[in-house]
Amino acid sequence: MRHTWRWFGPVDKVSVEDAAQAGAKGIVSALHHIPTGDVWPVEEIAKRHEAIKAGGLFWDVVESVPVSESIKTQTGDWRQHISNWQETLRRLSSSGIRTVCYNFMPVLDWTRTDLRWPTRHGARAMRFDLIDFVAFDIHLLERPGAAEDYDEGLREQAARRFAEMLEDRREALSKNVGAGLPGSADGYTLPQLRDHLATYDGISRDKLQQHLVDFLSEVTPVAEEVGINICAHPDDPPWALLGLPRILSTEADYLHMLNKVDSRANGVTFCTGSLGARGDNDLPAMVKKLAPRIHFVHLRNVHRDEETTPCSFFEDEHLEGHTDMVAVIAELLAEEKRRQAEGRADHEIPMRPDHGQEILDDLTRGAQPGYPAIGRLKGLAELRGIERALSHSRYGLS
Repeated sequence: MRHTWRWFGPVDKVSVEDAAQAGAKGIVSALHHIPTGDVWPVEEIAKRHEAIKAGGLFWDVVESVPVSESIKTQTGDWRQHISNWQETLRRLSSSGIRTVCYNFMPVLDWTRTDLRWPTRHGARAMRFDLIDFVAFDIHLLERPGAAEDYDEGLREQAARRFAEMLEDRREALSKNVGAGLPGSADGYTLPQLRDHLATYDGISRDKLQQHLVDFLSEVTPVAEEVGINICAHPDDPPWALLGLPRILSTEADYLHMLNKVDSRANGVTFCTGSLGARGDNDLPAMVKKLAPRIHFVHLRNVHRDEETTPCSFFEDEHLEGHTDMVAVIAELLAEEKRRQAEGRADHEIPMRPDHGQEILDDLTRGAQPGYPAIGRLKGLAELRGIERALSHSRYGLS
């Protein structure tokens, strides 16, 4: 696999040079300062390339070109936004980019109740606490009909939890759940979040799935034409939130998307952390099934508190948690070997160590939550070790 590293641009407190020292060979980045729905300017794309090259690496993957809420709901300027997305693909291809990640999660991107939760050994990790989330939904957001989405036991636990919360915890919970896209300084206040949720009134799961297919039917031909693989990131967490449907949470969801727009350019960002939050997702089996269309991989691990869906979970160390990371990597290496035998130019799949716990000097660096320097370095080193062992000519799978 090609080892990459997410970099949020000049504002990132972890530099490209840090990524190179950690062992990364390429960078995953995006132009977070360009408004969602706009075409990415050629000069801004070139500027990002130059900043990455100055640090000794190359820009391998765009994560992500955001899909606007207008596209997801098919309202407002959604047709123009699709046209702009197509043009951005053309410009990225002209600059040498061959992989573009995106997501189709409505309103919220990845959602956590804690961004720096203390672990057993003093590290900090991101966490989704189901009881806290239900307390937020019913008692802070006060979403109409929220209580009907949860069973009596959850409602009672959430009521007790909310009653015990100090005001600063309530404020932090609102801020964490309403956080914007990674790399963005944006976020939603409670009134703004209520307004955005209202734009999805009448949009069922089936309708949102169709909107994804409609979007892909327009952009995939352009991706084919310019030689870019586009790859959809899964829902995080992989279940409905705040009454909003989510449509990329299981193997069946991905197969629906891939079969409806059956092109190799239309593919998957396989995130073991997002998909691993569901106990009923068999990740090694999913890799094997989806392998020919996996264009980008996020490797991280989660520890589920319960084997139910939904559940509470936290982001564990890369080789801990409930995902069999060795089995996942073995399946990915088998797919790379198969592609190489076919002569595919994209036989080397870009991978990045996704997220990471804050450890050692990370605890005072103040980097983007989930994206510490040393925690990701540790994860990358562990993942590279598995890959090297499985690939060894004498002992491995080669």
